[in-house]
Amino acid sequence: MQLFYNPNIAPDTIQFSFPKDESRHIVKVLRKKTGDQLNITNGKGYLFEAELTIADQKNCVVNILKTTHQAPKDYKLHLAVAPTKMNDRYEWFLEKATEIGITSITPIICDHSERKVVKIERFDKIIQSAIKQSLSCYYPVLNDPISFKDYINQDFSGDLFIAHCEDTDKKSLKSQALPKKEITILIGPEGDFSVKEIKMAIQNKFIPVTLGETRLRTETAAIVACHSIAFINE
Repeated sequence: MQLFYNPNIAPDTIQFSFPKDESRHIVKVLRKKTGDQLNITNGKGYLFEAELTIADQKNCVVNILKTTHQAPKDYKLHLAVAPTKMNDRYEWFLEKATEIGITSITPIICDHSERKVVKIERFDKIIQSAIKQSLSCYYPVLNDPISFKDYINQDFSGDLFIAHCEDTDKKSLKSQALPKKEITILIGPEGDFSVKEIKMAIQNKFIPVTLGETRLRTETAAIVACHSIAFINE
């Protein structure tokens, strides 16, 4: 099955027109013709089975034949991950986390962050591609970048964890995380969180955890955390 994404389709939509860029992709690249079937999601859990009624590279039109709703996962995972020095590594994390299943992602700018500016528009495209690839009907929330200090002083709900490499008392994530919970995990930059940031997190009720015995890159640690929570909830 091939999946298209458009956030503007409502559950009661009967007919829908694709924008010019995607219309051209449908006709010129995918060579879809009138009468072909398309599957579309709005990223909010809905899957629309549609028939292509106008195959025009400037304005493709479909009639919605069937609408179904995909049940959400019975857990929520929020990852706050510092941007990596190389953009492609963060993009790899976004792609794989979306495929595995994640609720929201927040880039956090930390004391040791080497990259402090990120391109949210580019990240959005990576996530769009990943939900199409994984046939997921849920588009994870991608929040704007925020400083660690501003992020940590928000009101949080659910279980809170911070993964860091300092030689202090930490518990394994797999021993602390429980299924069917709302979970937030903080992952630091290549230089790790600063001691001050770790203390701030603990003061705000984040539990220090380890993701294993080896030192992981930022993007690897984020994927390990994401998969660990998904595995616990299988």
